[in-house]
Amino acid sequence: MKDDIQHILSGTSQVKYHHLIQTTCSYLKGSQGASSMAKDQQQLKEEETTRLIDYIVYQKLWVENINIDNYVSQGAEQKVYLKDGYNVLKLNDAIYYASWVDYFHSLLLNNLFFPDTAYNLLGFYSVTGLIHAVVEQPFVKATEKNGFEYRKNFSRK
Repeated sequence: MKDDIQHILSGTSQVKYHHLIQTTCSYLKGSQGASSMAKDQQQLKEEETTRLIDYIVYQKLWVENINIDNYVSQGAEQKVYLKDGYNVLKLNDAIYYASWVDYFHSLLLNNLFFPDTAYNLLGFYSVTGLIHAVVEQPFVKATEKNGFEYRKNFSRK
């Protein structure tokens, strides 16, 4: 399993909806300078975001057709919009990640471990100057288990 994870994160193996996630991640990793170890995390993320914007423009990855009237909710990490009866769109600005690469790695790992609720990176959206990844995910009703077991107040004694 460890080797599978390493291959997925390095871009040499595939998981569901991998292509755009892996190519964007590879671009960012490939454009990192050798001096990145000496810089602080905030400066690195700002530089990474600048490179990401260049990549978005060059690859024409701006998503412009999000119907904000279909807003469902938001958590600490992302805003959720209904896309249709089967899928939702989630906007995430990677605020809780040290880098965009870390965010893309989390998508790849989610898709490996939970293929039924895999994220498909559609592109990017700009909201008040902040860049947000736009991912599509199957809509899961709260009554569905999808392989998870709900345990209220679970504790080991």
